[in-house]
Amino acid sequence: MFSYRHAYHAGNHADVLKHLTQVALLHYLAQKDTGLMVVDTHAGAGVYRLDQELARTSAESDAGIARLVAAEQAAIGQGQPVPPAVAAYLDAVRAFNPDGRWRTYPGSPWISQSLLRPQDKLKLFEVHPTDTKVLEKQVTELGKGKQIEVLRRNGFEGLKALLPPPTRRGLVLIDPSYELKTDYAAVIDCLEDALRRFPTGTYAIWYPVIARPEAHALPRKLKAVSERAGRGWAQAELNVGFTPTEGTSAQIAQGRAHTAMRASGIHVINPPYTLAGLWREALPFLTQALREPQGAGWTVEAGTA
Repeated sequence: MFSYRHAYHAGNHADVLKHLTQVALLHYLAQKDTGLMVVDTHAGAGVYRLDQELARTSAESDAGIARLVAAEQAAIGQGQPVPPAVAAYLDAVRAFNPDGRWRTYPGSPWISQSLLRPQDKLKLFEVHPTDTKVLEKQVTELGKGKQIEVLRRNGFEGLKALLPPPTRRGLVLIDPSYELKTDYAAVIDCLEDALRRFPTGTYAIWYPVIARPEAHALPRKLKAVSERAGRGWAQAELNVGFTPTEGTSAQIAQGRAHTAMRASGIHVINPPYTLAGLWREALPFLTQALREPQGAGWTVEAGTA
């Protein structure tokens, strides 16, 4: 159960979609002065070096954040607009690379902590032995022990004790590896319990779009959970496509082609009213920047309470 390390995938297209959404959510929620509790149920190591061995093994950031930075610079050079959500996300990552060399990629914990206000709290769950040690070391070096807490336990279970937060304002990020098939059911169980405890919280759930029955059913189940709870929701998916050498789109969909994950999605419960619009502005830009020769595309859906 400890084989997954996000360092191999840091800065890929899934991170781009996920963290662009996270930045948009945090900016919106910070408009109110009341303190916010941010919970990350699967925090990972916190921050990643894109020029070191783990990240370079797959070099997924080359087709992710690196392509997006190049697209941003090309748009600026041509006097073309960059969608606000894309610009805000790249500014958040740029802050970790002041020399302009884009060697550091912040995971969700580090994006959250960089946008925290003094009145906000951050709770980070992680169980991977190596990643937990790295995360704890990084948090200690920040010197924000009263504001940020690392919790060595299963985030699905640990979330229960934190809800509802004292201020009744919270953002919960749920991003398991889905390495275990049981993660899909655990996400639904966790959400149902969380919505009973804290129905007005904002929940952002990332998921892979891959050829596995559990993965195929999850987006539909997330919508159903939201609707049973009587909460509004928004859902976006980004597919970067494939190259012809990887197999046909049908082969990829059926899991018969050897290829990396090409699509992922994010479902937000109790989203800002602006989120779907921000996605609809940003996703065409992302798709154009990150696309492979065939099969790229995006979708945005939303439902009201």
